[in-house]
Amino acid sequence: MLKIERSTTDTVTYRLSGRIEPEDVPELRRLLEVEERCCGMVLDLEDVTLVDREGLAFLGRCEKEGIKFANCPAYVREWLDREQVRRPRGKREEAPGRNL
Repeated sequence: MLKIERSTTDTVTYRLSGRIEPEDVPELRRLLEVEERCCGMVLDLEDVTLVDREGLAFLGRCEKEGIKFANCPAYVREWLDREQVRRPRGKREEAPGRNL
């Protein structure tokens, strides 16, 4: 189960707690798509206990869109870095447009 808390200061921060699983990705995508990005956006991952492959792919897309991570667990950061190295640059996996 994933818990999502929203807060704002200079940026919009979503604090995620629990597991990021396939059924959570559409809701996260919807929340992030409705936010204005003029002030920046942060995903605080400090209390995330598990991220599956679909969740990781989502986080990778978020990072490419300029969303910052706070308190990213080491295993998530390592996995994201490895996935970036494996994918040839210049190839798109998805249709053009905003693909969070």
